Amino acid sequence: MVPNQGRRHVTDEEATAKRKDAHLDLCATGDVEPLGNSTLLEDVRLVHCAMPELSVDEVDLSTEFLGKTLRYPLLITGMTGGTERAGVVNRDLALLAERHGLAFGVGSQRAMAENPQAAESFQVRRVAPTVPLLGNIGLYQAVRMGVDGVRRLADAIGADGMALHLNAGQELTQPEGDRDFRGGYQIVEQLVRAFGARLLVKETGCGIGPDVARRLVELGVRNLDVSGLGGTSWVRVEQLRAEGVQAQVGAEFSNWGIPTAAAIASVRRAVGSGTRLVASGGLRTGLDAAKVIALGADVAGMALPLFRAQQAGGVEGAEKALAVILASLRQAFVLTGSASCADLQRKPRIIGGQLKDWLATL
Repeated sequence: MVPNQGRRHVTDEEATAKRKDAHLDLCATGDVEPLGNSTLLEDVRLVHCAMPELSVDEVDLSTEFLGKTLRYPLLITGMTGGTERAGVVNRDLALLAERHGLAFGVGSQRAMAENPQAAESFQVRRVAPTVPLLGNIGLYQAVRMGVDGVRRLADAIGADGMALHLNAGQELTQPEGDRDFRGGYQIVEQLVRAFGARLLVKETGCGIGPDVARRLVELGVRNLDVSGLGGTSWVRVEQLRAEGVQAQVGAEFSNWGIPTAAAIASVRRAVGSGTRLVASGGLRTGLDAAKVIALGADVAGMALPLFRAQQAGGVEGAEKALAVILASLRQAFVLTGSASCADLQRKPRIIGGQLKDWLATL
């Protein structure tokens, strides 16, 4: 039994590494954002203030996250890890977060749990010693490894918090994905006891709705990332890797989920002001970030635009892309007469189209 188990473990490590690099290839150049998908942020209009009575330098975009202060309410969301190439991506984008006072998350540490040699690709503290850093593990990997295993992953990279990701849609399309989704709330409850306010529960592009959000908050979760529909579809990513029935069903479900704008507005309404909310899923610009903050997010999360800029031009290419995002975000605040995130959330906004229908239903 032991020799067979050893061979199977090595196969799992190699399969995970191969999958991670395939994910990077597809996200860098592939059709991972289905045309029919939308964040519904186009249905949100912020109201122009012709006389802002503000200097650009007066705008304070700082916010608290994981016990630290961000200079900008932005999180570079967890995307990758487990291979040498993934390590370069993580270090480049973490360096960017350090330079500008953003938060940073690594991708799933499943590869690290399976193969300790993959740990180096998640080690970003050398380039980002002060940023709020999120570790990352899937809910059902956490069920199998238990609280102590999750804690070891967080401690191994010096994480300030741990992201527990929910990805049933992705797993069902992934050829080697999970098929048993029982025991989730039980492990969340255990992790809340272990991590307290350092735990963040997040989706991966299909969105968290108000009913799930309320139950998670009742269990003690204090940080949620709604990660809604409208950006990278991980169902589509896995569909592009799959064959046969899984590929066909994946195509059918690649536009499945709760749009980001609907998720953040409905979850904020459901959980009140005591929960820190991240809005990710299809955010591409500073104006997108301003809109989700206006809808109730504390932090806006994005990855793909910075990842693609990094792939095209290294860390300096990503720096140029981020400069546009930050300037756009600040301009949105000035043009609404908002000196802070709290100010922007008090300003009027217009909600129409499908988003209005979603919010009337959720």
